[in-house]
Amino acid sequence: MMRSAPEPVQVVKSRRDAALAWLTGGVPYLGFLGIVFDRRGDEVTAVLPFQPMLIGNPALPALHGGVTAGFLEVTAIISLSFASLWQEVEAGRIGSGGFEGLPSLPKTINFGVDYLRAGLPRDAYARATVNRIGRRYASVQVEAWQDNVARPFALGSGRFVMTGEAE
Repeated sequence: MMRSAPEPVQVVKSRRDAALAWLTGGVPYLGFLGIVFDRRGDEVTAVLPFQPMLIGNPALPALHGGVTAGFLEVTAIISLSFASLWQEVEAGRIGSGGFEGLPSLPKTINFGVDYLRAGLPRDAYARATVNRIGRRYASVQVEAWQDNVARPFALGSGRFVMTGEAE
């Protein structure tokens, strides 16, 4: 039995990048804060470039807690959405002909943040771990750091409703 030849790596990468761009393109908050996502394989890292408007306490100075919480939550939502689409994107069932008809982004049930230390006035990074994806419910944890991934400044934990309706 002969196997079909694998797709060229550029085709697979462009499909993955298109899926991530489609997911992030529908979230205006990402543009407002300047959040971008870096994809390496199936791992997605969010980047929050420092801007003076992100400072909440100018006396320290420290990143605003709401910015930190929002950064963690959108990282969780985009990472969860990307993880839920991964098998379909890899199989080539979606992405090459567009993304119309796909379910909308997951909706937050609850999201908690642990502020471990002040976010400094510099770029921040976050990465999510999807603990569970079911048909209706998902659980995600997020870790944010600045200079050293081993020293997070905030942790997030959220539960989400996986929507079944198309946008």
